[in-house]
Amino acid sequence: MKKIYGNEYLLSTLASMIKNGHTVQSVMFCGEKGSGRKLFADYYTQSLLCENPIDGRPCGVCNSCQNVSKKFHPDVTYVEKSGKLGGISVETARNIISDAFIKPNNHIGRKVYIFADCKNIDTRTQNMLLKLIEEPPDYAYFIFTCNSRNDFLPTIISRCVNFTVSECNEKETDAALHENGFGDDEIKEAISCFHGNIGMCTDYIVNEELRKQVDLTKSLADSIIRKDEYSLNAQLFSLGSGRNDAKSVLSMLDMLIRDAAVIGKDSNAAAIGCSREYAVRLSECITSGQALRIHSHIEQANRAVDSNVTIPLAMAALSAEIITVCS
Repeated sequence: MKKIYGNEYLLSTLASMIKNGHTVQSVMFCGEKGSGRKLFADYYTQSLLCENPIDGRPCGVCNSCQNVSKKFHPDVTYVEKSGKLGGISVETARNIISDAFIKPNNHIGRKVYIFADCKNIDTRTQNMLLKLIEEPPDYAYFIFTCNSRNDFLPTIISRCVNFTVSECNEKETDAALHENGFGDDEIKEAISCFHGNIGMCTDYIVNEELRKQVDLTKSLADSIIRKDEYSLNAQLFSLGSGRNDAKSVLSMLDMLIRDAAVIGKDSNAAAIGCSREYAVRLSECITSGQALRIHSHIEQANRAVDSNVTIPLAMAALSAEIITVCS
């Protein structure tokens, strides 16, 4: 299993739970995309199923740990998602409920269900799973990963222990990327865009599409700075109908707007977006009030994308609203 950087308190907490026999049957690992929330889901799964734990931490070498790492442990289920929005169907929920009452086939006596990247699980599915989470078989464990626990119903949240997975510092990120064999220049560029988010930095280095999205985000910022509605509209239109691409670019643009508002008040403030240079330039031409209004319009566009509105129409509306705010 990959080495986990940072989050030592969370690692210690999980180890203490395992060592003292205080395992939790329903947990959520919340954090930004790339922060390592799925890595922690696998880590906790290894901890639960490890044949030779060391001070509550998985040994990483037993058959069980190796099988979890390779994602073919017979008593670990990665719950399938379906539909345009990547939700979990009612039928899938029914199958999980049925399967959960079949005893595991290992001497540890546990089985694990991992619900990864939960964002669009509809209310019916959550309510079906609620009864299972409320009164699970002694041997069944349920792990959810998500951006925010608010993606779930309050009833689900209240039955889970919630853990926040934090980004690393840039020094830890640099060490992790060097360990993965990347070069100095590409690491420096990746960290300048995604800072302590090891997953996103890695993706930036290996994924040309993400690099294009970063470049597009910077171009959008430049169009806002120049108050060029035609350019802004054309660039947003270039996203086409790709839902994931649109949400990724909107998220990065929103971070730049956030950075602009913060830097406008404190020039030494840390940036979280993909370009401090463009954040500084934005801070020189929009006020914090304008930044807040643009943020509100980006959130509205995100909701439109989630609700199956035609993406080019949503982007055209966003372009007009941003230029109106800046005028």
